[in-house]
Amino acid sequence: AIRLQAEGGRKAGSWTDYATGEYGDLIDLLQERLRSVTLKETLREARSFLGEAPCPAVPRDTQRAERPDAASSKRIARARKLFAAGKPVLGTLAATYLQGRGITRLGPALRYHPRVFLRQGEDDDDPPRRAPALLAKITDNRGQITGCARVYLDPSTGGLAAIESPKRILGQLHGHAIRFWSGSPRSDLIVGEGLENTLSVGTALPEFDLASCLTATHLGLFIPPPGITRIWIVRDNDEAGRNASTRFRNQLESIGIACGDLVPNMGDFNDDLRAFGKDALRRSLLEAMKTQGLEIEDG
Repeated sequence: AIRLQAEGGRKAGSWTDYATGEYGDLIDLLQERLRSVTLKETLREARSFLGEAPCPAVPRDTQRAERPDAASSKRIARARKLFAAGKPVLGTLAATYLQGRGITRLGPALRYHPRVFLRQGEDDDDPPRRAPALLAKITDNRGQITGCARVYLDPSTGGLAAIESPKRILGQLHGHAIRFWSGSPRSDLIVGEGLENTLSVGTALPEFDLASCLTATHLGLFIPPPGITRIWIVRDNDEAGRNASTRFRNQLESIGIACGDLVPNMGDFNDDLRAFGKDALRRSLLEAMKTQGLEIEDG
């Protein structure tokens, strides 16, 4: 959502991604789109687009001293520090939350922290409070942490916290994912949207490697790791998931990676897992993979 007019002390041009909890202004959007190294590069492009005078030249000494992409680096450092402060999920509220959704596929990509800073929104004037959260590390293809997903929890119910955007991201997700390995190298990879959606499939198919991109938008931006020859796209059963899957499929086919779609009967695979059980979900997934696998080999 983007605010088109200033209202109630809130400036025009502010935006919020309710799927991730990220927010910012038009300069942030432009910087992300351009992949600019510095803010000055972004402002120079904005001035050029608007037909205004360019930014004044910066002395060479200042240019050399300027840290590239300092804001992004700071967020990534905070994400790494937060994840390092977490503890294993077994026996915690995070495990209660996942098990309550029928999910038993866990792993070192998940941790728990009982008191994570929480701010209600970009215009919240109240000081941030702390709340328990499931943490999930976002990594690149080298295994380096680039971000940390936070799922805020309600200790009284064991479910999601009753706040706006209980699922938020700190750091950089673009092209990366939360990864769960099966223990032995595979050439197949299951890539999904939401964390719970992907882990539901992983609960039924523990022998497969998983990558969760968290949102439909980031599903289409995922960069496959080397050595993968086939990707199974796990999406929600809605228009956003369908569109994201199509974009991702086109990207994969352009680089020679075979792919197949895994679509839930209900809204998402966590709905299927809770409604039909792990064994029935496994049979359904394997049948879908077998059918599409034969089509790929014969085609």
